[in-house]
Amino acid sequence: MMAASLLRRDKKAAAAHLKADLNRTDNTSGLRQLQELLDVVLNPEKPATDTEALDWCKCLIAGGEGFEEFCKTVRSYDNATLCGLVWTANFVAYRCRTCGISPCMSLCAECFNNGDHTSHDFNMFRSQAGGACDCGDSNVMRETGFCRRHRLRTGENIPSIPRDLLLMSELVLPRFILCVIQYLRDGYTEPDTSAERDLQKVLQQLEPQISFLEELTKMGGAMRTVLTKILTNQQAFKELSMGQEENMFAKSNYDKYLSALKNSGLVSMEEKAQSVASDSPVGAEGGADVLLGSTAPGSPDEASKEEDQDAGQSVGQRKRVKLSSSTKDLCIIESLKHKCFLEELLFWTIKYEFPQKMVTFLLNMLPDQDYKITFTKTFVQHYAFIMKTLMKSHESDTMSNRIVHISVQLFSNEELARHVTEECQLLDIMVTVLLYMMESCLIKSELQDEENSRHVVVNCSEALLKNNTYWPLVSDFINILSHQSVAKKFLEDHSLLMLWMSFVSFFQGMNLNKRELNEHVEFESQTYYAAFAAELEACAQPMWGLLTHCKVKETQEYTKTVVRYCLETLQIWFDAISFTDEPSPNQVTFHLPLHRYYAMFLSKAVKCQGLDLDSLLPDQEMLMKIMVHPLQIQACLSEIHSNMWVRNGLQIKGQAMTYVQSHFCNSMIDPDIYLLQVCASRLDPDYFISSVFERFKVVDLLTMASQHQNAVLDSEQERPMLEGALTFLVILTSLRIHLGMTDDEILRAEMVSQLCMNDRTHSSLLDLIPENPNPKSGIVPGSCSFEEVLSAVADFKAPVFEPGGSMQQGMYTPKAEVWEKEFDPIMVVLRTVYRRDVQSAMDRYSAFLKQSGIHTGNPWPPYKERTPLHPCYKGLIKLLHCKTLHIVIFTLLYKIWMDHQNMSEHVLCMVLYLIELGLDNQVQDSKEDEEPCIEEHCHDSWFPGTNLISNLHHIINFVRVRVPETAPEVKREAPPSTSSEASSYGQNLREAQVFSLVAERRRKFQEIINRSSSEANQVVRPKSSSTRWVPPGTPPQLVTEILEIRESMLSLLVKLHQKLSSKQNSLSASWLDNMDTSRHAHGDGITAIERILAKAAMRSCQIKRSIQDICGKVSPPVPPKKSSPTDKKAMDKEERRQRARERQQKLLAEFASRQKSFMETAMDVESPETEAAMDLGASEMMESEVLYDCVICGQSGPSTEDRPTGLVVLLQASSVLGHRCKSEEAKKLPTCDEEHIYSADTCAVAHDVRLTLLQRFFKDSSCLQSVSIGWDGGVYVQTCGHTLHIDCHKSYMESLRNDQVLQGFSVDKGEFTCPLCRQFANSVLPCRPGRGSEAGIWHTPTNKKIGVLIKEVGDLQENLGLFPTESNLSKEMELVIKDIKNTTQKKYMDYGKNPGSPDNDFLFMYSVARTNLELELVHRGGNLCCGGASAAAKRSCLNQLFHVLAMHMRLYSIDSAYNPWTKLTQLTPSKEADSFDEERPEVPMLFRDVPSLLVIFVLTMPQPLRKEHFTCVVKMLYNLQFIQALAALSTKLSPEERQAWSSSGANKKAAANADTSFEALLSHVISEFSKSNSIYAEDTEDTMLSTSVWSPQSIHFSLQQYCLPFLRLSCLLQHHLYGDNLTGCLEEEEFSSLAVCLGLVPAASLAANAVNSASCLEWAVSAFPLVTQWCAEVNALSQVQAEQSLTLLVQDPQWAAPRLLQLPANYNIIFQYYHRKACTACKKVPKDPALCLVCGAFVCLKGVCCKQQGICECVLHSQHCGAATGIFLLINASVIIIIRGHRFCLWGSVYLDAHGEEDRDLRRGKPLFLCEERYRVLEQQWVSHTFDHINKRWGPHYNGL
Repeated sequence: MMAASLLRRDKKAAAAHLKADLNRTDNTSGLRQLQELLDVVLNPEKPATDTEALDWCKCLIAGGEGFEEFCKTVRSYDNATLCGLVWTANFVAYRCRTCGISPCMSLCAECFNNGDHTSHDFNMFRSQAGGACDCGDSNVMRETGFCRRHRLRTGENIPSIPRDLLLMSELVLPRFILCVIQYLRDGYTEPDTSAERDLQKVLQQLEPQISFLEELTKMGGAMRTVLTKILTNQQAFKELSMGQEENMFAKSNYDKYLSALKNSGLVSMEEKAQSVASDSPVGAEGGADVLLGSTAPGSPDEASKEEDQDAGQSVGQRKRVKLSSSTKDLCIIESLKHKCFLEELLFWTIKYEFPQKMVTFLLNMLPDQDYKITFTKTFVQHYAFIMKTLMKSHESDTMSNRIVHISVQLFSNEELARHVTEECQLLDIMVTVLLYMMESCLIKSELQDEENSRHVVVNCSEALLKNNTYWPLVSDFINILSHQSVAKKFLEDHSLLMLWMSFVSFFQGMNLNKRELNEHVEFESQTYYAAFAAELEACAQPMWGLLTHCKVKETQEYTKTVVRYCLETLQIWFDAISFTDEPSPNQVTFHLPLHRYYAMFLSKAVKCQGLDLDSLLPDQEMLMKIMVHPLQIQACLSEIHSNMWVRNGLQIKGQAMTYVQSHFCNSMIDPDIYLLQVCASRLDPDYFISSVFERFKVVDLLTMASQHQNAVLDSEQERPMLEGALTFLVILTSLRIHLGMTDDEILRAEMVSQLCMNDRTHSSLLDLIPENPNPKSGIVPGSCSFEEVLSAVADFKAPVFEPGGSMQQGMYTPKAEVWEKEFDPIMVVLRTVYRRDVQSAMDRYSAFLKQSGIHTGNPWPPYKERTPLHPCYKGLIKLLHCKTLHIVIFTLLYKIWMDHQNMSEHVLCMVLYLIELGLDNQVQDSKEDEEPCIEEHCHDSWFPGTNLISNLHHIINFVRVRVPETAPEVKREAPPSTSSEASSYGQNLREAQVFSLVAERRRKFQEIINRSSSEANQVVRPKSSSTRWVPPGTPPQLVTEILEIRESMLSLLVKLHQKLSSKQNSLSASWLDNMDTSRHAHGDGITAIERILAKAAMRSCQIKRSIQDICGKVSPPVPPKKSSPTDKKAMDKEERRQRARERQQKLLAEFASRQKSFMETAMDVESPETEAAMDLGASEMMESEVLYDCVICGQSGPSTEDRPTGLVVLLQASSVLGHRCKSEEAKKLPTCDEEHIYSADTCAVAHDVRLTLLQRFFKDSSCLQSVSIGWDGGVYVQTCGHTLHIDCHKSYMESLRNDQVLQGFSVDKGEFTCPLCRQFANSVLPCRPGRGSEAGIWHTPTNKKIGVLIKEVGDLQENLGLFPTESNLSKEMELVIKDIKNTTQKKYMDYGKNPGSPDNDFLFMYSVARTNLELELVHRGGNLCCGGASAAAKRSCLNQLFHVLAMHMRLYSIDSAYNPWTKLTQLTPSKEADSFDEERPEVPMLFRDVPSLLVIFVLTMPQPLRKEHFTCVVKMLYNLQFIQALAALSTKLSPEERQAWSSSGANKKAAANADTSFEALLSHVISEFSKSNSIYAEDTEDTMLSTSVWSPQSIHFSLQQYCLPFLRLSCLLQHHLYGDNLTGCLEEEEFSSLAVCLGLVPAASLAANAVNSASCLEWAVSAFPLVTQWCAEVNALSQVQAEQSLTLLVQDPQWAAPRLLQLPANYNIIFQYYHRKACTACKKVPKDPALCLVCGAFVCLKGVCCKQQGICECVLHSQHCGAATGIFLLINASVIIIIRGHRFCLWGSVYLDAHGEEDRDLRRGKPLFLCEERYRVLEQQWVSHTFDHINKRWGPHYNGL
């Protein structure tokens, strides 16, 4: 066989040979050879893991050349103009709303950055489901947004492809694809529980093959064309798919495929057979039921219950779905049939639940247009099957994402969507599949009539709804409805609309709540999430989609059709739940999508299409039915807030909140209220008003009697329910959202109401304002944009940083004129989710009024003028002018005036609001005579007519009420005896108004309507409410009484005015004439009443007269029975309340002032700059003994040996000093591969190098006294200044240990918070017992000669420290030292050759002192120019710290032979070289660090040290420092200059003041060092470059700079030891001022300005021999090379302040570079990358990859870089976290968007910019070590960051 011979050859050679054969004109033999070869190579019986086949394919396709080169060649012919890059979940992409045509448009980062989107509305987002780049596709985005690469039509200039290049691909790939398909067929098993894993296994084995296909698609357009041909070629599929006859494997393989196909229809084969046989008679039952597809007209096909579901569940008869006739030919019910490879590939992709690789392959092909069309059709053909698979999937979430990943690419394109809608019935398929899906979870509705209900609803606890499994389908549906052409098709197809309505009705009445009346429900179901999500996604969003296409007159017909079907479906629903006129009590559902569809289409029709409302409305009876359920919801909202539903648990509150929440309100409460407004405008107003009060259950309360019985409410619920009913009426009559406001006005009103509740950030405003009617994404043509409205109503408050540490965002706050003119409490009430927001809005309103001086008291909600009503809704005004409402208003005014129970200010406020609305909205045509019919049914003479104006002054004399016998009204005298009186009394009886508000009225209307609706089959209606409620228990009998009233609404208003202003004659008769109307807009109830009276008087003269009459009779009214005890009680109660309030205010004020003074003293952690200048100095030292207050036991007393007192301190390791650099400029964060950060120039590195160098050549013990450590990992001590007894502290710690609630810190590690100021601390520093009286002696200077002082200092050093006596104090001191050592890591303490040696300890101790001094200097800004006390003397603990350290250091004596003091002050005979043999030399004096010596001397001498001795030490050390400065300077001179200075100085040596002349000393130093070539040898070439010539001035300056750091430290030390003041000075004078302060020069010379660095010298012995001796030590070092000596000699002590890295202004720069950057340690791209802002290190946050010994990388790095303090920027979240020891906290973000807001986790993806202020604050907290105090929310990180 030829194949065999080919197989033996080299693959490349074989491929080349075949290619040559195939290129001949007669290529039959070549073809035959290739086929045989492929039969062997691509044999599906081999295991898929065998890679041999893949290698062969690659070689064959490449036709003999390397596969890589082949790829390159093919790419060069790529003619694609689309990007089409496909990405998977979590990829970072961009969306630009300015450029997008479809809302789903997205771009990859490369295309986005190469396009121009400046000032566009774009954002970055993390892809949820995956997606593809749309760059280059003009169907989805505007061409202006294309990137540079896809803007050029690349196709034009690309050469055409040579025919033979892809020849092999065309022949090999069909077989390869077939082979993949055969593997898929073979590996598939129907999923049982076990098979899940097998599918994954098959996919894993096929990974290389599918990846290879994916690689092919990436070769560009040319290869994609070949693949498209193969995938869509039907002929090839026919020939290959079944395999050859004789091949048994192929045959069984094909059978597997056929059996898998069997169940791919919506209805499986077996079911079909059954249903045809039984021809189930079920179909006859429900007329309105619809049925899913029929195969033959005669046999209704039983819709499939899912195979695995128990048929026992199905309720009596299944709900069935009827497909419209047009879809008879839909193959959706049948099994699938495949005609090409593409179809079968998709089929297996679905069967295997959308493996990511397959999805990516199928999507990568989309840039090919032919493929796109074929694939879309294939996808639609498989649509039903996809959803069927999804419903059964266990991984429905992942699968949903993958499905949408594909469908969004196909359906976002309008042309494609239209094409498949027309050709493949896409809409029918979608609606049918949706119905089919929901069918699997229907249950019987229990709304209304539980037994006989024929309505079915979805069951919200089913997985399908709970897990949102329907989401992909609905999202596709919404997506295609966004295309106008598709939506029109949908709206024109009536059968589809009817199907859709029946789908919507599945959700009508779902998730029914029944009020629990007895005990609390045991299990709170959370199904309401699912219900709200389902209504929003499956009903409301498609509705909004359709509505966007019904905007213009031309689309009237569509709206009419939808409205008609809504009404029909509603009628069907009412019948199905057998609803007549009363809703069943104690039931509520928040889901009425049918009502809402109807409402929204009505609103659109009137607002945009100019249709007449009446033409779209049903008859009165239907309107009455329609209004019932939405009204029920409004009443239930009130019930829920009145706690009547508490037994149903918290979830019912959750429902009430969700219903009004911003994402839902425009699809739920708004349409409901609009629908009620429509009903109210068309129904009889009396009927409507009575229904409202009846629904709210407050009818019984509306009586003139002071007592009543309410059969349905407890008395504490009456008030909130009454308030609810009145508020609802106010909202109903004043809301104009759908009744005439324009979109811009709506947007403005929404925005104002949100801003009034609270200041808002830009993003939360965007989130809180409902999306429809105004989509905020993209600017609606002709409407104002969000931004314009925002800038019109609000002011921007820039983000500030509050001292408490809480980060403020940029906020918008309402402008003053908005508060004044636009604040609308009604809108606020409608939009608040939490009731407290209403209160918050009112508080802010009253604060504004106070501030602007408009009104100082407690204001009432202001009344706002409304936009005029659209003419269609004028009927709504009748509500305000109907007798029923006026009776209610009259009654309530009377009850409030009489102080009946359950009335409130809010009730009065709403009543007045309703009166004012009525005055402002007059009924135009007052045809009173139109309604005689109604008059005759409701005989009541309460009021003559319906107009509010005429009814206001109508006086009502007597009212007949039903009261319980116990009521005070009953106790009456017998009827009067005289006949005339008797007759008038009888007259009254006849006249008295019967208070029959509701029940009778409603019954009458019901009768009218029943009579008018002439239905023959009239249902027997349940009797009306009068018989329904039987009150529990046996209440007292009701008797009828007659009350004498003689008031009108006007007179009641005037009396209420008097009552509120508590003045008898508050309104004079003439007040109307001289009234100032302008001030009435804002104010309290008094203002409101005045405003109403004034308005009424303006509207009618008659009213004006009545008012004047009433005000004229100012005879003090005596309200009846004022003396009754209850009223007295009420008055007393009010007074008592008032007094209590005043007392409370007083207390609060006092408390506030106390708190303020406490804050001032205790809490100035926040701002180290503004310090109260207190100093320990003279003031405290003079008292006899220092007293301390213990903040725990509160006693005051001295610290004693037995009961020591301690300072609360926080010890922390710090590397801040080590991170200082020479340059003032901060280092830049690298943002590209070329930039780097080098740490070699930091302070810590410099000191390390120096110590290592010293240790190479000199004796270890001497080295360890010549430098300080602690630049990295030094221990910093800070205190809040509070003291406590150490024993008190111990018991405090015990109590903390037992109380484990406080989890911010770890008590076991000794952490606690200061009991007084709550500042974080972890140790207590004992205070030394001291008598202040001695201090005087230590201060007084004596005039001893310098020589005497030097001797005394020497003696003091010899004087060994005695071991202190064992006492509590010394024990504590040792413990503190232990704490200090434990604060830092071992590596920061052991620098000696033998760790743990005394020398090492000694070095560590004095370095702690040095670190604290240096840090204080840094906090003071690096110099002492500002003077002032230490960073708050009361908060400095250096004094105590020195004592503790000194006590320990005194235990180490310095051997006098090696004591540097002697070398400083005496000439010592030089020792001979014999000592050299045994050990290394000591460190020369000139190499030693002078400040370290100072600290050592001070700490090793007995404390307290006399000041004169201290000054002496400083003087001697200054000499050394000065000579070091000269030596360092001399190395900087060029040899010529050295020569010159040397000779010029030599002349001055003879002078008397030679010792203090820098020239003389400099020349001496130069001549000494020139003796050996140890120092100057090196600089032959280096210094030649320095061209600058040194003048005496520059030398003076550089010497001062060199000595300044030493002077600063000495001065600080002196300040802490002796409490000396630091005087402020200018920077130029700092040197001289410090010299005077330290006593180096007399203060007199300061005035003479004669202070130079040399004049401060004071030598004990002659200077020159001493200097010679110091230089000789250096010259003697034979084995130290010159350059090293030079390094050691020149120590430049000047360091710039520590800085964090400099960050780029735009966050995107950081993000783009780092979020894809691989970690240096593990070479992978981290999931959570982070950056250290101190040193720029790139680390993996929480990365397991970089863990070491169980510690993650961020924590590790914080230990290396900051001694356990780390500041990290999280790249993917833009926030900064701080790690401090074992705790961490989220600090906030230093990057804010254009509106001053953080974007944590980059959720919004808006461009972010560096906020310099915040970054400075962060840096300042780092430098001042205040992270622990300022940030409040700390948690343990368990080494996991």
